[in-house]
Amino acid sequence: MKELKHINKYFYKYRYQLLLGVLITIAAKIFALFTPRFIGKAITTISLAVQGELTGEAFKQALMMNILYLVGAAVITGIFTFLMRQTIINVSRHIEFDLKNEVYQQYQRLSLNFYKANRTGDLMNRISEDVGKVRMYAGPAIMYTINTVTLFFVALIYMLSVAPKLTLYTIIPLPILSIIIYKLSRVINQRSRIVQEYLSHLSTFTQESFSGISVIKSYGIEKANYDEFNTLSEDSKQKQIDLTKVQALFFPSMILLIGVSNILVAYVGGMQYINGEIKELGTIAEFLIYVNMLTWPVATVGWVTDLVQQAEASQKRINEFLKQDPEIKNNIIEPSTIEGNIEFKNVTYVHPDTNIKALNNVSFSLRQGETLAILGKTGSGKSTILDLIGRLYDVQHGSITIDGIAIDQINLKSLRDGIGYVPQDAFLFSDSIANNIKFGKENATEDEVIAAAKLADVHRNIMKFNDGYQTELGERGITLSGGQKQRISIARAIIEAPEIMLFDDCLSAVDTETEEKILKGLREISQSKTTIIVSHRVSSAKHADKIIVLEDGEIIQSGTHEILSNTDGYYKDLYLKQLSTKEYE
Repeated sequence: MKELKHINKYFYKYRYQLLLGVLITIAAKIFALFTPRFIGKAITTISLAVQGELTGEAFKQALMMNILYLVGAAVITGIFTFLMRQTIINVSRHIEFDLKNEVYQQYQRLSLNFYKANRTGDLMNRISEDVGKVRMYAGPAIMYTINTVTLFFVALIYMLSVAPKLTLYTIIPLPILSIIIYKLSRVINQRSRIVQEYLSHLSTFTQESFSGISVIKSYGIEKANYDEFNTLSEDSKQKQIDLTKVQALFFPSMILLIGVSNILVAYVGGMQYINGEIKELGTIAEFLIYVNMLTWPVATVGWVTDLVQQAEASQKRINEFLKQDPEIKNNIIEPSTIEGNIEFKNVTYVHPDTNIKALNNVSFSLRQGETLAILGKTGSGKSTILDLIGRLYDVQHGSITIDGIAIDQINLKSLRDGIGYVPQDAFLFSDSIANNIKFGKENATEDEVIAAAKLADVHRNIMKFNDGYQTELGERGITLSGGQKQRISIARAIIEAPEIMLFDDCLSAVDTETEEKILKGLREISQSKTTIIVSHRVSSAKHADKIIVLEDGEIIQSGTHEILSNTDGYYKDLYLKQLSTKEYE
């Protein structure tokens, strides 16, 4: 139960609803216990009539009163049972909602390194399957526990007051039941944890397969992919079966023990009635009904224990993420104003997951309104510079300042609100084109959306679609070409008119003519904006105020297009190569 302490705060939050639910549950069980008593009295009345001790109108009146009391108790019990479920189960749904939001917010706070170390399928499984298991603990498990405790407490007190010896014989199987529950619960906990882990593996594999379905089809490996999925499914199924085998021991064991109790009540009660120790025949019938009423609560002890064990295992998996401290923390709460002056001083960064040095002693500065172009081979550290400016990672050595302030001393939301970022891998959501563009500015007008699309040179393409800007995109924008996705990503970045604009090789999928149109539009809106363009094309860099060339994380060249195109080195070689292939004009 240690891991489940995490949700105690939610129990406190909904304490009044829970308290009301507990009171209603107790009331429901008390009225439910009137039923055996009235049935016992009815049987005693009939027994007296058979013996001739109660006849005529007196018999009819006594029997009718017992029947009316029985019906009344049943109706009131039904009403309270309905209210019980409406309160406690509703609370569990609220807790599920709050816990999912807490997990989702934590996912958003955690850094990119967290997502590199954890698979999407596993993250989805924890926020869906695992939270669902915890909800079962917060609702049904608590409700049936209160049911059981109330029923046993009230029933045993009454039974002891009526026939102490018979009551003792009735509860003899309970200690044995407790031992069985204890032994099986430990096994269930272990196997529940294994089942959840296998479900995560299965979810991860499925999610990756769906995301990469085009690759799977293009390589013709559907059968191999299915075989791997089938293997995972078989392993998951076997673990589920192993868990079910243990769970299956609960109910037969409990039914057996309840049957033993029924036999003891019938035999011992019958002997006591014959010997005159029990005065009323209805008492035996009453005790038999009590034993059978306790059958479900006793059975739910195992079920509830199972729910608690599964919830414990699931909450442990959830807590593993909730207890992780985000690497990137918002150290300053007060909003900041971003102007766009950027300076790197001897910045070195090593990726912790691969131990690869992405940047080594990098220094440069940009004033507000200037444009920097960064070129270099794949893996030279170009994208890392943009990630550090957006504080997707924190600098390890050296310093980065924005407007003369250390980047980690700037309000994180203000920093990112002041940045328009277009990643190398354009990501679009399964929504309309208009909403994808407005992602950068939720309250943008239709005119602003169209203006941004025109600057990104994608307006004409959008208007060719039947639904125009309301065209619904497939997952990750799969219905668009690579160039269209990149240009919509550019429109999304510039619509908010940020002070700093970062473009990570986002024109690689467009031709040079389209590239020139986009760059011309960007120059018009970025005269007072600080812009950094990462590219492998000289055509994207030629108009920049400053150009740096990276190799193995170090700056090997810096200057303007005029200077570098006339200086021997990587930039000049790339320039001449692209001239000869007519890629650069």
